[in-house]
Amino acid sequence: MIPANDIVALQSAALDVAAAIEAAGDGGSGAIAVFLGITRRDTNTEGRELIALDYEAYREMAEEQMRQLVAEARNRWAIGRVVLVHRTGVVNIGEPSVLVVVSAPHRAEAFEACRFLIDQLKAQVTIWKKEVWGDGSSRWVNAEVK
Repeated sequence: MIPANDIVALQSAALDVAAAIEAAGDGGSGAIAVFLGITRRDTNTEGRELIALDYEAYREMAEEQMRQLVAEARNRWAIGRVVLVHRTGVVNIGEPSVLVVVSAPHRAEAFEACRFLIDQLKAQVTIWKKEVWGDGSSRWVNAEVK
């Protein structure tokens, strides 16, 4: 179980970094660590340019997995509030696709919990990514069930 003031969500709308940082502040924390994952420009081995990533998820399962990760982070570190949000749908080059914000009394705990959350989200949560290329082709990346 995680506190009601933590935010864990999948959403199709753009991520609001400033609102997430504000939501993570709790008055008792001296540090807020932020990780923002951005869709980057890339060219594949055939010379095609990436224009977007398209994310899909089994919402109920993915959000429950995300809540479990937040609960695990809370068991490991003394942290304040957590915001863990991932986009679904098409995310263009330069746009954020995932946001992790962790407040804690001290920076070490905030950094460690933030890194744990993004690493484990990528490894465990049922969110699938499709690369969309400029020539109209696309390809699923690591689309196995987690």
